[in-house]
Amino acid sequence: MTYYERRLPHWQPEGRSLFVTWRLWGSLPAEAWAKARAEVNRRAKRGAKAGGQECPPHRATPGELFLALDAELEKRQDGPRWLTDGRVARAVVASLGAGASTLNHYRLHAFVVMPNHVHILIEPMIPPVRALKALKGTSARAANVILGRTGKPFWQDESFDHWVRNEAEFDRIRSYIERNPVKAGLARREADWPWSSAGARGQDG
Repeated sequence: MTYYERRLPHWQPEGRSLFVTWRLWGSLPAEAWAKARAEVNRRAKRGAKAGGQECPPHRATPGELFLALDAELEKRQDGPRWLTDGRVARAVVASLGAGASTLNHYRLHAFVVMPNHVHILIEPMIPPVRALKALKGTSARAANVILGRTGKPFWQDESFDHWVRNEAEFDRIRSYIERNPVKAGLARREADWPWSSAGARGQDG
């Protein structure tokens, strides 16, 4: 088990699948991050009534915070949205595929490239920190070449990760990833979004 903590806690057990999300540099300003965290904590502390009794308030979990931040990312029209450029999205998808099939860093079970963030579901074959560093590094270099950017960060350094507890959760997460473009109003069907595992299956079919 690997554990480390920055803004978010990171639990990464060996031999388990990981759900990982990361975003473009500057896509969620500090004030938006703080606002989302404060709002989720506020809701958590209000408590909830169950069976006529007041449940004790609790601090927001990383999962609750993730959902709030993901919703915020989906609706933001300001900030960088470099992944709407098909050339950049294609480069990110290529890096994802190379990490799985060429480098054997992980098995890639599901992915989606959104306008300002990426979701993946992987089974790491090497330490996840190494796999993600390589993936983000190669995709950032390729994207910056396409965009003519030099000496500037492309991805936000920290990622959100969640280790998958069981098969039912694995299926829920895979569905969450592939439905993301539909939920965000970017596609009518999962298979219509070209920068995703669902879209890739549709093209193969």
